[in-house]
Amino acid sequence: MKKYYKDTIGSRIFDIFNVVFMIVFCFFVIYPFYNQFVISLNEGTDAMRGGLYFYPRKISFEGYHWLFQNPHLLKGAVISIFRVLVGTGTCLFATGLLAYIVTLRDFSGRRFMRVLFVVTMYFSGGLIPTYLLISSLGLTNSFNVYWIPGLINAYYMLLIASYIQNLPESMVEAPRIDGCSELRIYCQIILPLSLPVFAAVAVYLAVQHWNAWFDVMIYNPSGRWDTLQIYLRRLLLEMDMVQNLQNEMLIQSKFKNLKPLTFRAATTIVVTVPILVVYPFLQKYFIGGITIGAVKG
Repeated sequence: MKKYYKDTIGSRIFDIFNVVFMIVFCFFVIYPFYNQFVISLNEGTDAMRGGLYFYPRKISFEGYHWLFQNPHLLKGAVISIFRVLVGTGTCLFATGLLAYIVTLRDFSGRRFMRVLFVVTMYFSGGLIPTYLLISSLGLTNSFNVYWIPGLINAYYMLLIASYIQNLPESMVEAPRIDGCSELRIYCQIILPLSLPVFAAVAVYLAVQHWNAWFDVMIYNPSGRWDTLQIYLRRLLLEMDMVQNLQNEMLIQSKFKNLKPLTFRAATTIVVTVPILVVYPFLQKYFIGGITIGAVKG
């Protein structure tokens, strides 16, 4: 087999250094999550002593048991998943369509639209005007408040537009001459060709919708459309209140081995695992979309 580099001592040292560096780097990236997993599996009272690094001293599943026994947890998980699917899908379609419009060379207002949406990235009305607007539109206490306000994202529009600009112009000119509408060109030509950048943006949007909780707390006071993150936040607050209870007998009987430290670690694992499961399937598109979309042809 032909070698394309000289197998010298310097190259071997360089390869060893790269391998060691990547191993150390991966360790520092993975270990914090692994440490939270170890703490979540340890008995709460023992975990308060500290010193948990690679394995639990006293294995206990009480944190997970108390977490999953909440009857509203499943409902919140379903609403969170539904929000991720609807919010990600609608934002991808609408933002991608806007990105396609601002890349049309025959559209005279494309530069003005770019500037208009870029301004919204740096200036906003603030929390109170935004709440008054959403309230006047009747979006509070409804599922629509989770996806309609975020239908268009200026940053993702610029990212997708930079990718679409690299596509050959002839690929859209031919169907346009044949009488194909712009919407059909976008759905049948632009979307399939721009799959890498759309998949990359989908990862960002999915994580954003999955971790969102502040807008749920503000725009959903009735609690009808509470997501998983809101229920987990309430459980964490309840665990903090346990530490302030005056009745020591209640603490000893009901929460003997359950502490906020282990419960917080268990909550972190539950919230993070779904994203870790989905990400490997989109990794190749994620990397390709970011690198290719950022290079001008």
